Amino acid sequence: MSFDPDDVQSALRQAWSLSTASQWTPANPAAGQCNVTSLLIHELFGGELLKTPLPVGDHFYNRIGGRRYDFTASQFDQPIAYMDLPATRTEAEPGATHDELAELRAAFQEHRTRSG
Repeated sequence: MSFDPDDVQSALRQAWSLSTASQWTPANPAAGQCNVTSLLIHELFGGELLKTPLPVGDHFYNRIGGRRYDFTASQFDQPIAYMDLPATRTEAEPGATHDELAELRAAFQEHRTRSG
């Protein structure tokens, strides 16, 4: 699967749901999706998992080809002061259940297939 950040973002927006994160709302579909999204992107496209500590807990995202990709940044009202700390799957997994990851994987692949 090729990595096109615009296609990935589009498919994620369509794939996110209450089944992929309990904080999801139609008004803020990226809410609560950082753990499950960063894990899926890492699984599918490799790269590195990164985190930045925030008052509400660690925020997870990815670095691929030396570039930061935070597909869930839109959940926040303010820009993030990224620290780009290395993270492991083990650190991100507590914020995403096996079922949430499976649901996001299936929905993402369905929307990626439809879009191209």
